[in-house]
Amino acid sequence: MTAFPSFLDDHSIRHRLRLQTLTRLRWLAVIGQSVTVLVIAHGYGFDVPELFCFALIACSAWMNVFLSVRFPAAHRLPPLGATAVLSFDVLQLSGLLFMTGGLANPFSVLLCVPVIISSASQPVRHTLSLGLLSVTAATILAFFSLPLPWYPGSTFEVPFLLIAGVWIAIVSTMAFTAFYSFQVSAEANQLADALAATELVLQREQHISALDGLAAAAAHELGTPLATIQLVAREMEKALLDDPRFTDDLMLLRSQTERCRDILRRLTSLSAEDEAHMVRLPLRSLIEEVIAPHREFGIDIDVLHSESDMRETIGRRNPAILFGLGNLIENAVDFAENRVTVTVSHDRDRVEISIDDDGPGFAPDVLTQIGMPFMNRRSRQDRDKGGGLGLGLFIAKTLLERSGATLEFANKPLPGTGAHVKVSWPREKMDLFGADKVL
Repeated sequence: MTAFPSFLDDHSIRHRLRLQTLTRLRWLAVIGQSVTVLVIAHGYGFDVPELFCFALIACSAWMNVFLSVRFPAAHRLPPLGATAVLSFDVLQLSGLLFMTGGLANPFSVLLCVPVIISSASQPVRHTLSLGLLSVTAATILAFFSLPLPWYPGSTFEVPFLLIAGVWIAIVSTMAFTAFYSFQVSAEANQLADALAATELVLQREQHISALDGLAAAAAHELGTPLATIQLVAREMEKALLDDPRFTDDLMLLRSQTERCRDILRRLTSLSAEDEAHMVRLPLRSLIEEVIAPHREFGIDIDVLHSESDMRETIGRRNPAILFGLGNLIENAVDFAENRVTVTVSHDRDRVEISIDDDGPGFAPDVLTQIGMPFMNRRSRQDRDKGGGLGLGLFIAKTLLERSGATLEFANKPLPGTGAHVKVSWPREKMDLFGADKVL
C-alpha cells in the first residue's frame, strides 16, 4: 500500500562509528590506566614496571592524537576502520595486563569492553572477529604473563584453577553482554526505521490534503478571469453569430470556457480546508471512504452499523485515521477467503470499529508480537518465501494510536476462523460536537 524509502534497506550508515566517541572513551581509558598504575606503584608500593606501562599508555594517547589530527571530530569510521581501532585497544590492554599479572589482574574483565562497543554498532562478522581476538588474548594471558604486582620481597601465587575460572567468566561475560547489546541495538534500529516510515506516510497523507486545498485556492483565483473570458465570448457570439466566418470559432470558444468552468468546479470540490462540509466527516462516510478502494478485489465487504439512539459521530477528516483504517481493511481483504465484515458502533462514551475476515487468522508466532515493526500476518515459513517489509500493520497501529485509539488483535474463537481487529476511540477524540445531542 505504501512505498518506503531506500534507507530502510541500506544500513551502512549505522555501522559507521563516530570517531569522537572512540577518542573520548580512549582518553577516559588513558586517564584511568595512568591513575591505576600510579596508585598501585606509589600508593601501595607494589612492584610495577611503570616505564613499560606508561609506554603502552602513551601509545594509546598517541593514537588518539593521530586520529584527532587526521580526521574531523564528526568523522564516522567504516566497519573495517572501527574494527582496526578497537583491535588496537584490545592489544594495548592485553599488553598492560601481560605486565601486571595477566588474568590474575582484576582489570582483565575490561577485555570485554571493545567487543561490547562493536556489537552495538558494527556488523556481526566484525564483532565476531574482534571477539575472537579478545578470547585469544585472554587465553594467552591465562598461561603467559609477568607476576601480579605485589609487595616488594614477596610473590602472590594465584592458583591456576582461579585463573581458569576468570577466563571462563571473561568469555561468558563477553558473549552474553555482546549478544544483549546487539539485540537491543537491532531492535532500536528497527523501531527507528519504522517510526521514520510512519512519519513519511503521515506527511504524504497530509501533503495530499494540502494539495486539495491548493487546488481549490487555484480554482478560486482562476474563476474571476475565466468569468470575464466567458462574458466576452458571449458578447462576441451575439455580435458575430450571423457571420459564418466566426461561427465555428465562437462555438469552440464557448464550449472550452464551459469545460474550464467544470474543471474548476471539480477542483473546488476537493478542498477540505475551504469548505466546512468537507472538513466534517460523519462516521458512515468515513467507513465508506476507507472501504471503497478495496471493493474490487473479489472479496465481499459487509458493513454493519449497530443500533443507537445517539447522534452519529461527526469527526474531522484525519489522514492518520483514513490511512490506518485503510491499511487494516487492506490487510483483511488480502487474507480473507470470501468475506470481510466491518462492524461500527458508537455510544455516549466510545466509538468502535471491528474488522473481521474469514481467512486463516494471525499466525501464532505473530499474534504475540503485533505492534512491533517488520512483522506481518504470515507465519515464519510463509515469510521465508517472500513478501513485504511488514511495516504496514505497525504504521497503521502507530497512526491510529496517535489519534487516540486503542487496538485489539485476536483470532476468532473456534470453530470460527479468521482474524479480529477492534479499534476504539473515546468519543471526544472523534466527535467535533460532543455526544449531547440525541437523534
